[in-house]
Amino acid sequence: MRFQSFLPLSALLALGLMLILIHFGVVPSGMTLLEELKSFFDGYFYVLILAIILLESIVYVGFYFPGQFFAVLLVVLAKPDWNDIIYLTLSMVIAATLGSIINYSLGRRFASIPETKTPTNKQKGEYAKTQYSIKYLLIAMIHINSLAFYMFNQGALRRPFNVVWFAGLLNLPYYLVLIFATSSLSEEVMQLAENSVFLLSVIGIWLTASVYLDIKKYRLVESA
Repeated sequence: MRFQSFLPLSALLALGLMLILIHFGVVPSGMTLLEELKSFFDGYFYVLILAIILLESIVYVGFYFPGQFFAVLLVVLAKPDWNDIIYLTLSMVIAATLGSIINYSLGRRFASIPETKTPTNKQKGEYAKTQYSIKYLLIAMIHINSLAFYMFNQGALRRPFNVVWFAGLLNLPYYLVLIFATSSLSEEVMQLAENSVFLLSVIGIWLTASVYLDIKKYRLVESA
């Protein structure tokens, strides 16, 4: 994509529109629909966990479904033993990985690589081989919504697909610790992570940083 600020700006607009529609009752809240999913998948606990994490892991859609928080509530209520924790971890990792595959594919399908004044096939080929940054991947994994946009961007930039599998491996210890901690402690931390103000703040910081990078890039091009 030509401007790095496009994704955070679109995310901010999508989240704001979603909150407005829910506030005025145009659409039901994501939690309401998740409750209906719970009734639909009654008796299929792991399938339910996979479904709600998958919904939240898809770019833009994740703003509507507080799937991770809902899954944590289910885990707390279920009081899982160690076998349950392992199965729950696998369900969440599979769902998050499927979401990453979808987001990467969407980015690759609907976005384009950054434009230059005279792009050549060689330049495009070299750009496509650029490795992903582990540092930025770890930052993106702080929240499932940020990981969704990260994967979309990786697809848009034609980065190697193995970033999806690497994120899946990192998700194994992440979800294992998450489930163990929430089954032992409380869900208050996760409730903060699903708070709309928290999400708006994170996207706002992301947008500010992206605008700064776009301005810096523009000045470099103008001075060249």
